Amino acid sequence: MTPRDASDDNRWSDLDRPPLNVTALRRGLVREGGLWREVDVVQSTGSTNNDLVNLAAKGAAAEGSVLVAEEQTAGRGRLDRQWTAPARSGLFFSVLLKPAEVPVARWGWLPLLTGVAVATGLSRAAGVDTALKWPNDLLVTVGGQERKAGGILAERAGEDGVVVGVGINVTLREDELPVPAAGSLALAGAVSTDRDPLLRGVLRALEEWYGRWRAADGDPAVSGLQETYAAGCATLGRTVRAELPGDRSITGEAVAVDGDGRLVIATENGVQEPVGAGDIVHLRPA
Repeated sequence: MTPRDASDDNRWSDLDRPPLNVTALRRGLVREGGLWREVDVVQSTGSTNNDLVNLAAKGAAAEGSVLVAEEQTAGRGRLDRQWTAPARSGLFFSVLLKPAEVPVARWGWLPLLTGVAVATGLSRAAGVDTALKWPNDLLVTVGGQERKAGGILAERAGEDGVVVGVGINVTLREDELPVPAAGSLALAGAVSTDRDPLLRGVLRALEEWYGRWRAADGDPAVSGLQETYAAGCATLGRTVRAELPGDRSITGEAVAVDGDGRLVIATENGVQEPVGAGDIVHLRPA
């Protein structure tokens, strides 16, 4: 799908959901010596990740490029799951990062780093408590229940880049939720749902954490990333079921996130098994 410009006539169709102000976003984020070099907002596209990966492949996007869509018609989560939401009801964006000085083996920390940045930025700008479900879900509490309000998807872009996509439900109402287990910042009692400062807050936190991680050559312990992620991770200390590739699953207590960003699960037979990929289900205590 070809992206449509954010100046389309229907941009004011929902006055409760005003469009993003791209001029103000650029003024607040793009600065000399900073990470963010370019910020673009399109009215609608299939997937900002797809678009930015394609631009990077053509050499048409530099590190620090940010692509935001007011609406995604083919947004994707992990395992190619669909992510849909009404136009201007959330933040749907992708960024291009090129951590050349960081060993590729440590690039797997980028989605976890982004999760820390999203939680940090939203805490400051929205005044809502969030938690991270390993590896890449953003959780909020609605009516005493844990619900997913956002997700992160990282994809390689050529030999030297990674595109990280973020989707966050901001103003979705109960009757608009795609599934009952979904949530939004508004439903979680956010003090602000103005998407401009929310996006600026998340991107500034991402710039801060990315710079810290890169300065430590991607070392998650030295940069403080591993400790901070663990502190905000709702999965640790829980009994979980990991649904793994090959129709295998393991159940046990999530006890740590190791130096490679893997979730370590202690099973009933005393084995500690690191999980690098798979679906994690939070189980109720026995």
